[in-house]
Amino acid sequence: MLPYARMNLAQQEKITAQCVLFKDLSPEVCRIVLQNGRFMSVNQGEYFFHQGETADTLYVILNGRVKLIQLTDAGQQVIVNYFGAGAGLGIIVALSNIPYPLSAEAVEACTAVAWNKDTMKQLMRQQPQLAFNGLEMIGHRFAQLQKRFQDISTQRVEQRVARALLRLVRQFGKRIPQGVLLDMPLSREDLAQMTGTNLYNVSRIMSKWEQAGIIGHDHRKVILCKAHELVLIAEDLDILDRSPKK
Repeated sequence: MLPYARMNLAQQEKITAQCVLFKDLSPEVCRIVLQNGRFMSVNQGEYFFHQGETADTLYVILNGRVKLIQLTDAGQQVIVNYFGAGAGLGIIVALSNIPYPLSAEAVEACTAVAWNKDTMKQLMRQQPQLAFNGLEMIGHRFAQLQKRFQDISTQRVEQRVARALLRLVRQFGKRIPQGVLLDMPLSREDLAQMTGTNLYNVSRIMSKWEQAGIIGHDHRKVILCKAHELVLIAEDLDILDRSPKK
């Protein structure tokens, strides 16, 4: 992917068109919206924003990967989701006065286009479809969180880990000779935080899957060698040894 400084308008429009925020907008309106934004870069390990900060900026990712994190009242870190190019961050700024409900960390060097709160509100007044799209984004994310809560409440930990890997593969999967590469760094601790379990359980499950040839690794990246078997596990139809629900 080209750094933002080298992206022409057509490339920027192609990426941002993937974001629900730009759904059903004409190319002319998309250009106006982009021209009212500012382009920025965030280094690996840096944050777009932190949980609890005043929500004053909305972003669309042009390049890189972002991890959304939330801290519980007990201080436990939970990974809510991962986003890549074309995803929107911080839509809450234009539709509510609450602070950022989570933190957004760049797990790779990222580039993005950003709009401050006042600018985006003005654009939404001029182009009501933007506001409708923002509501759709919030509704979709709410439904995702509800589904995650249901999974944690009702599924075995092995199912949750399988489903988390499959979700990430749909976002960042890349075909390679060995199977499907999850083209982003992912630690077992990350998976534990995504699935509401602990590092011991995730390590035990991943080791079992490696021994069975279901997954492999390329440095810190996971390879799904037998994706169909992972689907069976996710649907609670696996033939491997059952693990107790955590």
